[in-house]
Amino acid sequence: MKIVAITACPTGIAHTYMAQEAIEKEAEKRSFEYQVETQGGMGVENELEQETIDEADVVILAIAVEIEGYDRFDEKEAAGLILEVDPGEVIRNPAKVFDEALELIS
Repeated sequence: MKIVAITACPTGIAHTYMAQEAIEKEAEKRSFEYQVETQGGMGVENELEQETIDEADVVILAIAVEIEGYDRFDEKEAAGLILEVDPGEVIRNPAKVFDEALELIS
């Protein structure tokens, strides 16, 4: 299973990186391949390449603001393979968010 994600919050500091950490830990727990792009106070970090996005089974957008490069996900959105949640949601309950994301695939 391959998951890609973007995390972004209004201030681009705490929740952006806390959500990144929650996604990474849950993905590792489930032995999923993953890559998480952050769009925070430091700008865009770990930018997702289009090929990586295309190869992903599902996309998690843990965002509370508009993100740069949303158009990279047009095909995944058309296929219904994007789960958008608030960063706080993935911080509080990453297992539930992953379960919801996996429901998009089945």
